[in-house]
Amino acid sequence: MIKNTTSVLGYRGRFAPSPTGELHFGSLIAAVGSYLDAKSHDGEWLVRIEDLDKPREVLGASYKILKSLEALGMEWDHEVIYQDQRKDIYENVLTMFNKRKLIYPCTCTRKEISNSSIAGISGQIYAGTCRNNIQKDGYLGAVRIKTNNNIIEFKDTLHGLINQNLQNETGDFILRRSDKIYAYQLAVVVDDSAQGITNVVRGADLLDSTPRQIYLQKLLGYSTPTYTHLPVAVNNNGEKLSKQTKAAHLDISSPVKQLMQAVNFLGQEPPIELQRENIMSFWEWAFVNWNLEKIHKKRIIRLPTR
Repeated sequence: MIKNTTSVLGYRGRFAPSPTGELHFGSLIAAVGSYLDAKSHDGEWLVRIEDLDKPREVLGASYKILKSLEALGMEWDHEVIYQDQRKDIYENVLTMFNKRKLIYPCTCTRKEISNSSIAGISGQIYAGTCRNNIQKDGYLGAVRIKTNNNIIEFKDTLHGLINQNLQNETGDFILRRSDKIYAYQLAVVVDDSAQGITNVVRGADLLDSTPRQIYLQKLLGYSTPTYTHLPVAVNNNGEKLSKQTKAAHLDISSPVKQLMQAVNFLGQEPPIELQRENIMSFWEWAFVNWNLEKIHKKRIIRLPTR
């Protein structure tokens, strides 16, 4: 549901799920963490549906995600944005990058990349095989952005100073895939700026990709938000909770119980009697008692066997 508020200059956060399935406990952690950090700062909290990857989208998942947030008593400010409706904007950014000779088409296969690359922090480091190609309208290859040897540095609220040399640690990365799907790194940067996001609270699985986003922000003249990367919940096999790892959907018939588990995971130690209260009472307690310093600094936390 949309909460009627007046736009203010100050804290603006967001929750940006992908509609590849219904909310599960892992996505709840990101939702609750971003919501509490925004509201405890008297800020705004926006919801954005990141639905660019249509082959992975589950029919009706966007609607179910929003209904689950409503059932959990989470109120967003302003209309929900859907990335699928913003493709022209992403393409305009690519056009601008092309004029500045910052992008190029890449026709390398996965096998070719694997054979010519070394392992980086998040996959293979692209060797730059196609770097001298010229981007043309209608070209069918993937589109990569040229990186450089500069150090990208930022301070994460939980994890402290993070720095990365993109050229050495990730290589030139993709902004639009060969199937014409715009990459997360591009879309998230453009949309966070368009929505005026000042604070990004999300899972630590995205910590290593943040320097790539900051690199794009600098190229586009955007400001860089404050980043907080929350620990990620993993199952007994050490796998991130997701649709692919068969994470169970949230049981929104008992919303306070689910919310209690989420804030406990985030180290907030709510009183046990709060579980018998209604949603409004839960959020009243949570807004007042939210404390980032209580959150564990680990990137991943294994959930106990239930």
